[in-house]
Amino acid sequence: MARFLLRRVLLAGVVIGGIVTLAGESSGFRSSAMARTPSTLANVGQPLAQSTDNLTAAEVALNQGLMLIQRGQADQAQAQFEQAIALDPNMAAAHYNLGLLFRQQGKLQEAASAFWQAVRSDPQFAMAYANLAGALIEGGNLDQAEAYLRRAIQIQPDLGNAHYNLGMVLQGQGRLDEALAAFTLAGQYSPQAPESHFQRGIVYMQRQQFGEAETALQQALAIQPLYPQAHYNLGLARFNQGRVEESLESFRQATQINGSYADAYFSAGLAFIQLGRYEEARTVLEFARNLYLTMGQSNWAVLAQNHLSRLPN
Repeated sequence: MARFLLRRVLLAGVVIGGIVTLAGESSGFRSSAMARTPSTLANVGQPLAQSTDNLTAAEVALNQGLMLIQRGQADQAQAQFEQAIALDPNMAAAHYNLGLLFRQQGKLQEAASAFWQAVRSDPQFAMAYANLAGALIEGGNLDQAEAYLRRAIQIQPDLGNAHYNLGMVLQGQGRLDEALAAFTLAGQYSPQAPESHFQRGIVYMQRQQFGEAETALQQALAIQPLYPQAHYNLGLARFNQGRVEESLESFRQATQINGSYADAYFSAGLAFIQLGRYEEARTVLEFARNLYLTMGQSNWAVLAQNHLSRLPN
């Protein structure tokens, strides 16, 4: 049964979902000030407060685009960014902001093209490389994404989210030792981000190093106590160390935070079975089965039903 739970974390815990911005870092829209100091990041979404007398026409258009972004007027912002590029084709900030806008709209090819233009205009623009990699990750091109993330890190070694996303790429390729090293660096450079500790925990789970996984997941929870995935995987780590009662408490906390967390109910059901508490197992397995059906995860609904069918009357 412990191995079954471990298999579930491998299926549910490793997801390449595009670039993640860790706490304390900005990958947001870039102001016109950066058009003049191209390798430095601006405050997220903040147009530069300066007289337009000191700005070029392209910089004015860029700042207008940023103000429109703040107002939620994406189409008008896109027009302003494109106007800035028409006026100054080498303005990296305009290409970059256009890429961010396209990514928010799910236009991955357009986003990748815009980020590529940004790094062509400013070869030292680390965050543009990182976001270019993010677009490629979402498109499934992990090898090229890895190359761009390594370039971002070469330019800015303390860019925590680049290390994190490199770890995600490496983990997705099964290169677990390298992934663990990348997540460790991400945690060093972004110490207030729980995600890097969480993913270290998942790597340790994949390696069946459950004690180390527990430590890493507890570090994630120390930063973000309301982290249901961390509670859930902490439960799996404890279950696989034979601490079934403690695992139930972790599963309970996961479901308190997210009442629709089917995996946590399912795993709690298996823990109750292990303890011989069959009626409690029946309750949570039925709930898990119904959630899986609602989510369209019929295979897991069948597994839950199979366990229900084997419970003693």
